[in-house]
This record gives sequence, C-alpha cells and structure tokens, in this order.
Amino acid sequence: MSSNIELLAPGGDIEAIKAAIIAGADAVYCGLDSFNARNRASNISFDELVGVIRLAHQYDCEIFLTLNIVILEREFKTMAKLLSKLANTTLDAVIVQDIGMFYLIRKYFPTLNIHASTQMTTHNIGQIPFLKKLGATRVNLSRELNLREITEMAASGSQHDILTEVFVHGSLCVAFSGLCYSSSASVGNSGNRGRCSQACREEYETTATGNNFPLNIKDNSAFFDLPALIDAGVHSFKIEGRIKGASYVHTVVDSFRKQIDGYLQTGELTQDGERLYKVFNRDLTNAFLRGDLNQSMFIENPRDNSSNHIIAAKNAISVVQIYDAKQELQHEKDEINATVFDKIKHLSVEKASLNLHFSGEVGSPLSITATIEEDGLLPGSPSKTRTITVLSNQPLINSKEPNIDMVTLNKRFKSFNNASYKLTTIDAGAVKPNLSLVFSSLTALKNELALILNDSKEVLPEVTLPRLEKNPKADIDTSPKLSLLICDKSDVHLADSTDADIYFKLPDAYKRGCTEYIDFLQKNPRLIPWFPPVLIGKDYDVALTILEQVKPELIVTNNTGIAYRAFELGIEWIAGPFLNTTNSYALLAMQETFNCSGAFISNEINRQQIQTIARPKNFKMMYSIYHPILLMTSRQCFFQQSVGCEKPRIDNGCMLSCDKSTSITNLKGDSFSIDKQKAGYPSIYNQDQFMNMEIINDLGYLFDSFMIDLTNIGAGDKMSPDKEQLIAQFEQLLNGNTTVEANLNTLVPQSTNVQYHNGL
Repeated sequence: MSSNIELLAPGGDIEAIKAAIIAGADAVYCGLDSFNARNRASNISFDELVGVIRLAHQYDCEIFLTLNIVILEREFKTMAKLLSKLANTTLDAVIVQDIGMFYLIRKYFPTLNIHASTQMTTHNIGQIPFLKKLGATRVNLSRELNLREITEMAASGSQHDILTEVFVHGSLCVAFSGLCYSSSASVGNSGNRGRCSQACREEYETTATGNNFPLNIKDNSAFFDLPALIDAGVHSFKIEGRIKGASYVHTVVDSFRKQIDGYLQTGELTQDGERLYKVFNRDLTNAFLRGDLNQSMFIENPRDNSSNHIIAAKNAISVVQIYDAKQELQHEKDEINATVFDKIKHLSVEKASLNLHFSGEVGSPLSITATIEEDGLLPGSPSKTRTITVLSNQPLINSKEPNIDMVTLNKRFKSFNNASYKLTTIDAGAVKPNLSLVFSSLTALKNELALILNDSKEVLPEVTLPRLEKNPKADIDTSPKLSLLICDKSDVHLADSTDADIYFKLPDAYKRGCTEYIDFLQKNPRLIPWFPPVLIGKDYDVALTILEQVKPELIVTNNTGIAYRAFELGIEWIAGPFLNTTNSYALLAMQETFNCSGAFISNEINRQQIQTIARPKNFKMMYSIYHPILLMTSRQCFFQQSVGCEKPRIDNGCMLSCDKSTSITNLKGDSFSIDKQKAGYPSIYNQDQFMNMEIINDLGYLFDSFMIDLTNIGAGDKMSPDKEQLIAQFEQLLNGNTTVEANLNTLVPQSTNVQYHNGL
C-alpha cells in the first residue's frame, strides 16, 4: 500500500490557508486577485502569497497557485511580469487551463511546475500525453469519471510520468468543467474566466416532476472511497472550496487527514464522516465515482443542508425537537469557529524584517551584515533571528567622488524591500568617509546577498515577451469560405449544391466495436470528421479506431486526446471551438507542439479581443457564425428532474437511444432547451441561436472560413430553418450581398450575437 498520497486543500483567503496548513494539508491551492477561476473567493495579494509560501514550507506543505482561466491577448504582458516574479519565489506549482499559458510557461519560465486544471476537461488516456507534451507534470481528472475510468487514467499517467489528481470533496458542477457557457450567455460572465454565476443553482419554474431546482446536485464526497482511489493509483486527493471559510476548510481537511492516516496505519477506515455534515454541505454523494448516475444525486436545496441533516439524524419531528437540533448544530459550529481561529491566530505570513549594516575602510572589502528577523513558527515561540555577512571581491579605495554613501546605498539596495522582506534599516555608520568601490564589485556584492536571501536560488531577470508577428492568411485576396457542420447522414446531399467544406459531427457515444462510421466516412471522402469534446472510455476507443482506420486528410477535433493521436499519425487537424482558443500563444502551442494547421477562435471573445490575435505563419483561422448556443453539457440526466424518466438511473442504453427534448424556465421568464440526441450527452441550450453577420464585414480579412451549424441540435421542439436556403443565403452574404441579411433574420427569428460585443 502506497503512503505517497497527497491531501490537497483549498485556500480562498489567508485564514483559510492557515487553517488548511494547521489541519495537515500536504499542499494548498490558492489564487491571486487576478487570473484565477474563483473571482468570488477573497484571494490574496502577491506579497501575501510569498508569506504563505514561507509559512507553508515551514510545515512541509506545498503551495500551488491557480492561474486557471483562459487568457486574452492583451493580458500576456501583465502575465509575463507576474510569472517573472513567481519564478523568483519558491512556489511549488501553477495550475493552468489555457493552452497558450502552457506554451508561455514552458518556453519562458521553465522553472515553474505546471498542473493541468480541471477546466481542461481531462477524461481519456489520449489527453495525458497531450498535456505531458505541453509541459504538465500533473493533471486534475474530470469529476464525472468512475473508479474504473480513473484507474485507467492513473495508469496512463504513470506510464507518461505525470501525476493524477482527483476531487474527493466539495461542490459538484452538473456540467463538464471547461464546457459550461451558461454564465457567458446569460449575464456576460464566463465560467472560463472564473465568473460563474451558478445557473445550475438557480430556482426555475416548477417542472413537471415538481422540482424547482432541477439542475442542483449534491456535493461530492469520496470520504469512504479513499481505499479504492489509493488502489486506483491516484496521487492527490483534492478538496474543493476556495470560496469557503477557515472553519469549513479546517474541518474537512482535518477529517480527511485523519481518515487517510488511519487507513494507511491500520488498513481500516477509522472515521465516520459526521463532522463533514456540521459545515456547509448540500448533502453528499459519490455517485459519479460509483458510476451510478441516479436521481438521488439531485437535491432541492442549493444552500446549506447541515440543519436538515441533523434534524433527520435526530429524528426531530416536533417544533421543539427541530429547534433544539438546530440550536445544538449552531453551538457546534460556534465551537468549531472558536477552535479553528484559536489554532491559527498565532500563525503569521508577515514579511521578515531585514536590516543591512555596511562597514569598511581603505584597503579592506566592503562588508554587509544582513540581520533577518522572522516570527516564530509555533504559537508562543520567540521570533527567529539569523545573520548573514558578505564581502566585496575588491577592496575599498579613497575617492574624491565617493560612491559608498547613504544616497548610493539607498538607491542600490532599496529593492530588498520586496515581497519577501521588509527593509527596516540601511546603516552605513561603520563605513569610513570618502570611500568608493568599483561598480562591478558593488553589483556582484548585491547579487551575492540577493542569492542568499532567495534561499540560494538564482534571481532570474524579468522576461519581456517578443512582439508576435501577425501573419496574413494564405490568400489575402480571397473572401472567407463557407463551411458546414452536419451530423445526420441524410444531410450528405447538401454537398451537391455547394463547394463549402463539410464537417461531419461524430457522436459522443458508440456501441462497443462500432464500425459504421468507418464505412460511412470511407464512402464519403469529402466529409471532414468532426470529433466532439467529450470521449470517455470505450467511446474514446471507438473514436480512435475511426481516426486510425479512415485516416482522413483533415479532421476537426474538440478533444485533445484525438488531437494527440492525429499528430502521431501525421493527420492534419484543426482545433475545434470547444478548445476555448482565445489568444496567439494557444495557436503557437498547437502549431509548434502538435503540428496543428488551424483553429476555431472562441465565440466567447469580442471583436476587439479577436482583432488582437496574431496568426502564426501558414495557420488557418476559423469562426462559427451560426450555431445553437450551448450552455452546458452533462454526464448526468437533465430529464429526471424536468419531465421525469421511467429509468431510475442512467444505464448504457440511455446514451445511445435517448433522444428526448424539453425546456425549463427560470424565474425571470427565460426558457432554455434541454436536448438529448441519440448517442449524445444531455445538453442545455439558449433560447436564441448565435448568428453573427457583423464579423463578416468587421474581420472577414482575418478568417479563412466561417462555419454554419446545420445539425439541428439544441432546437428542441422549434421548427428548424430550411438548410438549403440557409446555405444559399450565407454564401451570398460571404460574397458581399448584404441584402440577404433580412432574409437570414426571417429564417432565424430568434438569434443573438451579444457575446461578440460583450466578450470576456
């Protein structure tokens, strides 16, 4: 049995981080006040981060920094400054979502350790070598995976020398992480930018099944599944909760610490988990882990369920009994708060105090004695003082223009007042007057002291990113070409009336050993296979077989596992829109690392944000101008809580055979289509279609092709426009005939392009 198990805790603010450390976390992940996917958390400043790292390392605890959002072009200059500062700390890792960020860090900041965020939607074994080649040393697996799938992923991680990490406690998203756009479409805030508005927790009009919170699922907890996860080969057990307070963090981390240690020592689970119900929870489920996706995963209460739990546990029925139960719970919560804050109140993340004393005389080296005073590690322990002395490599000389004076020393050494140290004193009283030191010797002396104060880690210079060249498209005189996306075999005839590229969307799920799409694509070589974003287990295996057997000249893929295999096979590939491409560095990463030939630019960004992207040489840029607006995709069933389903749980046949559709309406009166295609994941779509005709005139010169989606997915019970008419009208529009805009607005009466204006 391996004891190399990491307990990874959340830290939203300083108190929560301290609570995690003192509770026994092996590592803590936290975010700064920018560039992280929990903007609702308190987060911390850079100076506080340095103090947190120092405190954590005293307790043999690592610190990981979340930089887990998609990055915009204009932000890379600021990001490079931040990464330059981070490279000069002893930070243990950064957590990343954006493919461009992987490229940037690997190329310019190779000393930083990179972990792949859950926002990368990592769920099949092909994605492991993709992330490894990008520079990841660890990957957080999708929360929807079951134990068998996790075991397979961990084995792949071991094969490629990449660690795996699994969420074992905390909030569950009903959607696949990284593929939820509900906040973007509804209120202009993207989950991919840390601004999730939690539409899944909203109240909706009462559904046919009598539910008002049809998307709200219970919190995740693998508290009693730790042995199975250890056997599966998982390295890190991650607790969710960066918007939770210190009491929550300490209680959960301490509970898991005791459970892990008890099991490793005795081979038995020693904790009953009741303490987990005394802090915030929406009740707990391990259904994803068990692979048992049933209706009991949902709960009508999106808020704290701890009161309901104690009432049920005590079988409280009368008003008095219920009141007493709640009072007991509140008393326990108060005790938890008091205990936790008593434990952490003595822990300090304050800067160490630094005093510099200079001394020297003619013919002798200049001496700097640095005195560092740090707060004590343990509660009540005295502060710790250490002294460092460094000497110049050349002697001091008499000079009519002395440079060893307070003005010069203040100017040269003021940079030591930084994130790590509070420079309290610069004292040159012991330096004889009228002395000078060769400039290079003074610089070397300063650098030597800086190295020692930086734990003997070389101080790296700030990185200035080179200006990226904006390359034109291959044929700058040609208007963007139209491309079509279809998913129905009966729509192949649409090719007869157009020379547009035609993408054929392959299913999310297949029967084991399915070969029908191999035959179909071989008979229709004009079709360009379009691979979906989520391909788990056997579905990935079948999709891989399609790729390997058909060996098409070109594919579009929204799944990085398929992208990696296409790269290995030498098949030309284009990054699909669900890879969330928002910047030039992502394009460079895919082109230089995986020989990608083009990419769809994310529909989440606006005109100005698109315009700043620098196209790599010989690289194609695409954009979808007409499609259903996907809000979220889930492995869970959306019909159980909306219109009901005769099956109590999802089984293997549901994915392949179910093709229901319905809608739900929130309390603002906004309706959303729930659509389940055969062999597709349940998804929710906006009531409007995305249709962006403005971009053709605005930025047509940037793009090689504009795509229209003719799959009818997400239409629900609405009548779909005539596909041949749509093709004809869009082709005229691309050829400069703007009079057809009115016709298109008639064909598509419910449409919006608000995201093209809002952006990220």
